[in-house]
Amino acid sequence: MAKILDRLLLFLYSLSIGILSVTAILLLSGVIPDKYEISDGPAVYIAAISVAVILFLLSIRFFYISLRRDRASLPSVDQRTEYGDIQISMETIENLSLKAAGKVKGIRDLKSRIRVSQAGLEIMIRAVVDGEHSLPLLTTDVQRQVHDFVQETTGIPVADVSVYIANLTQAPSFKSRVE
Repeated sequence: MAKILDRLLLFLYSLSIGILSVTAILLLSGVIPDKYEISDGPAVYIAAISVAVILFLLSIRFFYISLRRDRASLPSVDQRTEYGDIQISMETIENLSLKAAGKVKGIRDLKSRIRVSQAGLEIMIRAVVDGEHSLPLLTTDVQRQVHDFVQETTGIPVADVSVYIANLTQAPSFKSRVE
């Protein structure tokens, strides 16, 4: 509801500023006769017309923004089968990759990003590890697990799975209390 109200206000604002700036341009250029004279000289006229033109251009931009449609469809991967079309959202593929990577022991705080390329899906996994396992083995296991799971579940070829190890988790240190 707030988004619709914001768009309505932006529409009204851009329309009113546009009308005022066109009126100012017409008055200052002499197209519409006025009974007031500005005695400061041509520099004031040029400055006033410049400001009116800039406001008019901004109002056109805001007017366009207030009327343009949002992308109604979320990004998805489309497939055609013998029975019809299938659309799988990118969010679904991200969640599938997170589910697969989460099965690997020693991996925590996962984030995923998906890109679609000519070769297939490119999956980027960001993870925090516990530091108790070999990083090359962990990353290879994550890559294999994500690749196989996403490809088997969606039927979409996975071209690349890259893993970025962001940090190590810190083991909580317990201090003994003596009473």
